[in-house]
Amino acid sequence: MTTLDAIVLAGGRASRMGGVDKPAIVVGGQSMLDAALAAVIDCDRTVVVGPHRPELPPEILQTQEIPAGAGPVAAIASGLGALTGATTGLVVVLAADMPFLNATAVRELLSQAKESGSDAVFATDASGRPQYLVGVWRRTALLEALNRLDSLVNRPMKALVPVDTATVALPGVEDCDTPDDIGRARVAADRSAIPVSVDEARDALRQNITRLPARRLPVRATRGAALAEPLRAADALPRFDVSAMDGYAVCGDGPWTVRRDIGFAGGQRPVGLLDGEAVRIATGAHVPDGTSTVVRDEFTTRDGDDRLHRLPDTPIRDDVRRRGTEWKLGDEVAPVGTPVTPALVSVAASAEVGTVSVRGPVRARIVMTGDEIRGDGPLHPGQTRDSIGPVLPDLLSRYGITTVDRVHLRDTANAFDEVLGAATDCDLLIVVGATGGGAADQLRSTLDRAEARVLLRRLRLRPGGSTIAAQLSGGAAADTGPESTSQTASGPVVLGLPGNPYAAVATLLVLLGAVVEGLTGAIPARPVLGPLINAAEISGPVARIVPARALPEGGWIGDVHLRTAHLAGLLDRDGLVLVPADAVDGSLVEFVPLR
Repeated sequence: MTTLDAIVLAGGRASRMGGVDKPAIVVGGQSMLDAALAAVIDCDRTVVVGPHRPELPPEILQTQEIPAGAGPVAAIASGLGALTGATTGLVVVLAADMPFLNATAVRELLSQAKESGSDAVFATDASGRPQYLVGVWRRTALLEALNRLDSLVNRPMKALVPVDTATVALPGVEDCDTPDDIGRARVAADRSAIPVSVDEARDALRQNITRLPARRLPVRATRGAALAEPLRAADALPRFDVSAMDGYAVCGDGPWTVRRDIGFAGGQRPVGLLDGEAVRIATGAHVPDGTSTVVRDEFTTRDGDDRLHRLPDTPIRDDVRRRGTEWKLGDEVAPVGTPVTPALVSVAASAEVGTVSVRGPVRARIVMTGDEIRGDGPLHPGQTRDSIGPVLPDLLSRYGITTVDRVHLRDTANAFDEVLGAATDCDLLIVVGATGGGAADQLRSTLDRAEARVLLRRLRLRPGGSTIAAQLSGGAAADTGPESTSQTASGPVVLGLPGNPYAAVATLLVLLGAVVEGLTGAIPARPVLGPLINAAEISGPVARIVPARALPEGGWIGDVHLRTAHLAGLLDRDGLVLVPADAVDGSLVEFVPLR
């Protein structure tokens, strides 16, 4: 049986890292173990050697070297022993401490191993030094090398290396053994990150944000949330047969004798009709037994004997709303992911539903950064007024988000660590500023120290390119109260916006809907599209977002000249338009309303 297997070494003592779980350290938005597993994605089977990791999917085999911490040779032997049933083929051996090694590099090693026929092929780093924990072995050669050793415990890798080897120079094979190595790797990952489009960013936010736990709440208390379970009718609608129009409930073909009683909506139901009888009835009234149909007022006339006749040439209609016409008991009225809007609150009331299972509403904290920013009081030399912090709660409320509070953060080395650590009462941190690469821009390094899961590193949009989004581990999102129906959750999402006022507001409006959809599981909103009359004047090599006015004949006209240091450009504007790169006049663009 010929197979291609992989052994990923994820144990060891990490003595130079203070004994931390090195493979779990996050670099570039993913753990180094995840990077290693992605690099061997082409392999038939993969075994991870090291402490048991319950988060790994079941198709990944796991084993532990004996004794634990006995070194890479013992770990390789344990990994090979777990890959039972194969006698030939190739085995990839990879240490989980190289955050930039990828599947392309492993394929290069495999190609060289097949061409050379050597017992083992190893990668070499930029200095030409072989990396024996980045290699491809012939299975038989690896087994023979292990069998030659009288002891496997704490043996150096050189003791295992066969005579017949080859090497391949590969990028990304520098390992991370010290905190300084990790720091340099994180800076390199950030600088090498490829900006993504708005659509790609939204998809990443919707798909990769861990959803809030579901809670059962009164419907009226859930505005801004989304259904975690379908809304099912607790009673039929209508609950009984009712008149759809003001007119007469009649029995038989007519003409009819009109009784003196009248049926009113909410009143007592008229007694049953006999053939040839009619009773005056109002819209919404419960029709009496024996009703053939309801004939609306404008289709009837009375003769001198006060007999009711249907007017000739009038349409024959059944103006009775039958029980369950709209929905029956137990019918799905709204699917999972439906946002809780006034319409849904009204529908729930009509369906006799008082409580619903929802995710959300989202709670947010606004963090304004920068020593130069001042909210209240006189400005000192070098300071500027906070012109967007006061308006952000209103913008957030349009997306159903409740603002917990708004804080100002000074430019200090550990300020962000304290803010992230204290985010126990919110689901979303909106951070304005500190997202670039300057001396005072601390957000990115703080997210790396917190080992946050990076969702968006840079945005291919002007303005707004320095935007970053990440999700912390643990924290406020883990709602474990008695009304919660789910115990698994992650921490709050951090949405870092540029410090420039216009860029911050524009980027927020572009991405906020996707953040809420990711947190609540809401069905994505449909974009508003239309022609941009002067797109060619605005577009460039990168997508842009500019203020725009709606035209009476349809479509929009965007602002060619953009002022970003304040929000004056939004005055007398109806919204923003996302202008694709190299758009031409009349191109369809997305419109983001301001009002």
